Amino acid sequence: VLAEVIKAFGAPENAQRMEEARDNACNDMGKMLQFLLPVATQIQQDVIKAYGFSSDGEGVLKFARLIKSYESQDPEIASMSSKLKAMFLPPMTLPPHGAGTGGVAAS
Repeated sequence: VLAEVIKAFGAPENAQRMEEARDNACNDMGKMLQFLLPVATQIQQDVIKAYGFSSDGEGVLKFARLIKSYESQDPEIASMSSKLKAMFLPPMTLPPHGAGTGGVAAS
């Protein structure tokens, strides 16, 4: 199912929808939630409903939780899950922190 969801994101019409949503969001996290997340959710819903998941946001959440539960057991699922997330979540960058600002240093 996960492979089919990833494939659905690559379909030309869905890729176009995602690109338009990304353009509308302009790398603003609030706008990502407003524009990109609903499109990504709809694409997933269209695939997973054929596998017994409800065709609403709750179905997508249940699917995501199921995938998460298998990530530690199967490296292929973990890899595909990361690939899926990268399709609709912006790369997370930490804001710069100066010394003494309470930021945690990455090691």
